[in-house]
Amino acid sequence: MAALKYAGLEDTDSEEELPPGWEERTTKDGWVYYANHLEEKTQWEHPKSGKRKRVAGDLPYGWEQETDENGQVYFVDHINKRTTYLDPRLAFTVEDNPVKPTTRQKYDGNSTAMEILQGRDLSGKVVIITGANSGIGFETAKSLALHGACVILACRSLARGEDAVQRILGEWHKAKVEAMTLDLASLQSVQHFAEEFKSKNLPLHILICNAAVFGVPWSLTEDGLESTFQVNHLGHFYLVQLLEDVLRQSSPARVVVVSSESHRFTEINDSSGKLDFSLLSPSKKEYWAMLAYNRSKLCNILFSNELNRRLSAHGVTSNAVHPGNMIYSSIHRSWWVYTLLFTLARPFTKSMVSERLKLFCASSFFRIGADSL
Repeated sequence: MAALKYAGLEDTDSEEELPPGWEERTTKDGWVYYANHLEEKTQWEHPKSGKRKRVAGDLPYGWEQETDENGQVYFVDHINKRTTYLDPRLAFTVEDNPVKPTTRQKYDGNSTAMEILQGRDLSGKVVIITGANSGIGFETAKSLALHGACVILACRSLARGEDAVQRILGEWHKAKVEAMTLDLASLQSVQHFAEEFKSKNLPLHILICNAAVFGVPWSLTEDGLESTFQVNHLGHFYLVQLLEDVLRQSSPARVVVVSSESHRFTEINDSSGKLDFSLLSPSKKEYWAMLAYNRSKLCNILFSNELNRRLSAHGVTSNAVHPGNMIYSSIHRSWWVYTLLFTLARPFTKSMVSERLKLFCASSFFRIGADSL
């Protein structure tokens, strides 16, 4: 006991608690060492447990490791504009010879984007996200960019896309983000986007088909098709066809198609069980906004399933995802009735800025074959 008292250990409650005068630090390559300020010495072993440790995973998004003029490692938090010599990963250290876990990490509807992406280094990966200037698309673009991916925000309004880029750069100035014009209501615009992207000679590892309209009045696009059908499905279908060669050359690659559980509440077949094309792009007389949305989401799932069947053998997989029930975003903006309903339901919905938002796209392509990317 006298030896423990002399070492300052008699009052500690935990094996991991450091004695007075000791400090935990990390080396540039992630090994933990301990500094004794009273005796002015350092050691690799924990002064109480005798264990050697190292930090696990990458730095949290927005953090960067630097070295001062004395060779001391310190850390910069670009989001909160502060610096510290304390490694933010010290709470997640592992022993020098860790036991491999026997169970996989589980995620659920309460998992946050950062929990899902924690430890993922997406440097070198190129991602295209449609409708990325707001809502779920923006949250997806921001989270992937803050984990090192080069993200292209494909937006109908270039001005809004550029604004979204600046918001992401405001969180981390080294984020690789770019806005490009893509109007899914124009097949010519889709073609121009694909040509412009190909001219950059970039690979394409992840294509997220996220953009959609909901509850819009009946109208025809410049291509003569009903707007909801073309924007939500056909525009994305055409985009994937135009970029298929780039995806195959970049394998392993992935397409993520954002659908909805509402696909269950519609049919696109006639009474004989054959596909009824008139239901996909209905006339004004036969149009109902909610039904049109449901049909477009059913098309999303059928397309994703067939795309995966055709391309998976070539290293390109496709997954359709449901973003969650009643996520509060701007998709309801087209009609005041939907806006009122979403507003009344908002206390019970998931928020775009809430830390409890589940980044559905991330969970999709990181749960299913994540290591291949």
